[in-house]
Amino acid sequence: MAQLETSDQNFDLSLLLEIADGSDEFLVESIDMFLVQTPELMTAIYTALQEQDREVLAKSAHKLKPNLGFFGMLTAQAMMVEIEILTKTDGSFDEIKSKYYQVAGMIKPTLDKLKLIRDERQAGV
Repeated sequence: MAQLETSDQNFDLSLLLEIADGSDEFLVESIDMFLVQTPELMTAIYTALQEQDREVLAKSAHKLKPNLGFFGMLTAQAMMVEIEILTKTDGSFDEIKSKYYQVAGMIKPTLDKLKLIRDERQAGV
């Protein structure tokens, strides 16, 4: 089986692979953490948007930013910065929602690919 691609237009695992320094265990653990935390934070952001809770929205966006950066999701990370700024400066919820859905559209396929990469690395392929 050919090794799965570790980057595409939405993510790049170069930094993570460099830090892992050949350790599949570290890579798998990092991906597992991302697979748990990212959907939780995206759900918190979604809920905060529905409730128009700027405090939770800003905190959740702030927490998600470094995760996205660590996984080379720089466009999504930049959009989270925008979401956080809009939230703190009384930006329009419609604009925030639009950016949220764009980020969600980038994250979903990345989560699926990361699951495949994790499974491949766990199997030692």
